[in-house]
Amino acid sequence: MPTFEWKGTGRNGQVQSGVLVADSKDTVVTMMRRQQVVVTAVKEKGKEIAVPKFGGKVPPQLVAIFTRQFSVMIDAGLPLVQCLEILGGQQENKAFKRALITIRGDVEAGSSLADAMRKHPKIFNDLFTNMVAAGEAGGILDTILQRLAQYIEKAVKLNSQVKSAMIYPVGVISIAAIVIAVILWKVIPTFAALFAGLGAELPLPTRVVISLSNFIADFWWLIGGSIFAIITGLKRWHATPKGKRIIDAFMLKLPIVGDLVRKIAVARFCRTLATLTSSGVPILDGLQITAKTSGNSIVEDAIMATRKSVEEGKTISEPLGQTDVFPTMVVQMIAVGEQTGALDTMLTKIAEFYEDEVDTAVAGLMKLLEPVLVAFLGVAIGGIVIAMYMPMFTLIGKMG
Repeated sequence: MPTFEWKGTGRNGQVQSGVLVADSKDTVVTMMRRQQVVVTAVKEKGKEIAVPKFGGKVPPQLVAIFTRQFSVMIDAGLPLVQCLEILGGQQENKAFKRALITIRGDVEAGSSLADAMRKHPKIFNDLFTNMVAAGEAGGILDTILQRLAQYIEKAVKLNSQVKSAMIYPVGVISIAAIVIAVILWKVIPTFAALFAGLGAELPLPTRVVISLSNFIADFWWLIGGSIFAIITGLKRWHATPKGKRIIDAFMLKLPIVGDLVRKIAVARFCRTLATLTSSGVPILDGLQITAKTSGNSIVEDAIMATRKSVEEGKTISEPLGQTDVFPTMVVQMIAVGEQTGALDTMLTKIAEFYEDEVDTAVAGLMKLLEPVLVAFLGVAIGGIVIAMYMPMFTLIGKMG
């Protein structure tokens, strides 16, 4: 039989490699899976045979549907391996299907469900796997999966509200910019040639518009390259810790948008921490996971500072109030929840309140943006039209 050199990752995520004698590469993958090693590549006689990587992009809506179906099957008494086999077989998303098939194999080989899911962090994050581990330890996996499904559905709804608030103004401004660019690039030169043939004296607004049109026609490549460079530069800067903190802090300080960002962060924090604590995840682990899912580096730093204080023996509300990130009402309600021993219930109520606040804020922002965008379009396009007709009015007056 041929000899294979393999590479893979173990349960702790450590890279491993070795040599096996087997009849095929599939046998090598199966043998190593039984040892709880995910094979990433197999090499035979100098020929590299790539093994498909698992954990591609999977929409959160699919994860929510899977989680709810999984909880119903577990509650009905179906074996864990059979549930994974059924759910994996009916998935249309190829990355998700491969991941579920791999998880089924790992569970069948003796791995826990949480450990098997940890090998696919792009699909099942720390929050998901920690809650599953708590559900397995407490024998309430079906209940935990129901809570997870509700959490993911709420998170998807919150994200869709944020996107809807951004899509409308960005779309209108983009279309307006394209229309204005086309007018300046194609229409204005016709008027400029007409005025030059008539020998008309051009007023200042008309000269400015014609100069802008000439600049776009001559340096369109520079404008496009500059826009691309600015967007790329901002993305890369935001990817750095310093840039992310500066941009996130700036977003929180904006007059109207900052209030919306703060409410979204509070709702996400309370919903996540409530889901984790009610599922039996330790509070320190819950705060660490919540910080990673906050979506804002300033909020993340505040939560991690709170976690450090809790680790030293303090309550959650005391250091949380000193961060100046969370509203006073939120801190007071968390303090009441800690005193009464119903922290998860209080966090859920805060999350529901702020989710409703986000709904109201998004609706108010949309109403405010509509007249602002209409005024912007009217001034921009109307100003160009008036500037080009001003010489005509002068000529008509002289002819009269």
